[in-house]
Amino acid sequence: MPACNTCAMHQKFPRHSVATATGKRLPHERFIQTTTTMHLNRPRLTSSLTLIPLLLALPALAQTAPQVAPTTLADCTALLDNVQRLACFDRVAALPSAAAANNVAATSAAVAVVPDAMAPVPAAAAATGSAFDAPRSSGLDHTASVDPAVQAAAEYTLSNHWETDARDKRGVFKFRPHRPSYLIATRTHRPNEAPYRDFFESESAEGGLSKAELEFQLSFKMKVAETLFEQPVDIWFGYTQNSFWQAANHEASSPFRETNYQPEIMAVTPLNFAVLGTNVKFLNLGFVHQSNGQSSTLSRSWNRFYAQLGLERGPLTMTAKLWKRVNESLEDDNNPDIIDYLGRFELEGNYRLGGGHEISALVRRNFSTDKGAVQVGWAFPLAGPVKGYVNAFSGYGQSMIDYNYFQRSVGLGVVVKY
Repeated sequence: MPACNTCAMHQKFPRHSVATATGKRLPHERFIQTTTTMHLNRPRLTSSLTLIPLLLALPALAQTAPQVAPTTLADCTALLDNVQRLACFDRVAALPSAAAANNVAATSAAVAVVPDAMAPVPAAAAATGSAFDAPRSSGLDHTASVDPAVQAAAEYTLSNHWETDARDKRGVFKFRPHRPSYLIATRTHRPNEAPYRDFFESESAEGGLSKAELEFQLSFKMKVAETLFEQPVDIWFGYTQNSFWQAANHEASSPFRETNYQPEIMAVTPLNFAVLGTNVKFLNLGFVHQSNGQSSTLSRSWNRFYAQLGLERGPLTMTAKLWKRVNESLEDDNNPDIIDYLGRFELEGNYRLGGGHEISALVRRNFSTDKGAVQVGWAFPLAGPVKGYVNAFSGYGQSMIDYNYFQRSVGLGVVVKY
């Protein structure tokens, strides 16, 4: 057993008082008892070494201690452990309020860094009044061609229809709409039976013509050359076919009473100036052939050169067409007086109402003979590009065979706006 240090002290300081650290003197026996107790209670080295792992683990224990739940992504960045930090990000992202706050902050930051060149144009710079107000200068009136409701719905504009602007270009040899394509059931006041009188005498057509017909029109165009000779001129080919079908006339074997074919070639160039608040958008110079493909007494045809202007004013688009007929010899001309009934010009207009409704009109007139025609239509939404269509016609030239016959008719069906 190791020697006791206190025993040696007892031998060195026999039975007298000893001064303590506080200056208080204790009897020798009591001092020996106190030092002996301290010696027995002194921590050993092995006990101290066992505390080292505990001290090293304190930082980890501090991170795993209960903390306030993070509410923002910034709270998660303070975590040192990658796994815990990623889990924190997932919890914060799942909070609706935090996600909304982060989105608002991100949006605010994005708006703050938008350069001035990309900033939206103030509303006051667009138009201070109606789109029908006259422009203050002779330059292009941008308000006359901008209809917010139409742009939001990506609907018809003259620039889009004729690809006059760079943003509307689609290249060559692609099918595009030309005139309206529709299918309607019509009823006429009095059908034109005179051209068919010789055929009615046969037994196969005893009942004559029916007042009810199905009329349909298919029309498309295709650009065959773009920026011809490096000039802003596009060359288009167009084709329109219009048929009148006696579908309910079973006594006459439901014949197609009339079909008109109309191929044409067009050179279109953009125009950008305003007249009285109306933008002049394009000029179209074309040649068109129109015939019914019949022979003998039923044959009708004519050829024309024409010039057409496209006009735009807010939700209203208009076209004005003036033509010159190509004269034919009397022996070959099946309808030498067609100008007397169809005139020398044609005006078309389309007005876009709210909710996808459209009002259209067509007017032809020969002021010398006081003859012409008027057609009005109303298109209303049905499903996507297919719209309901109601139209009424009064005048001459509803078809080639009827060019000199006055007719009134109404129709109901569908029109495709694509």
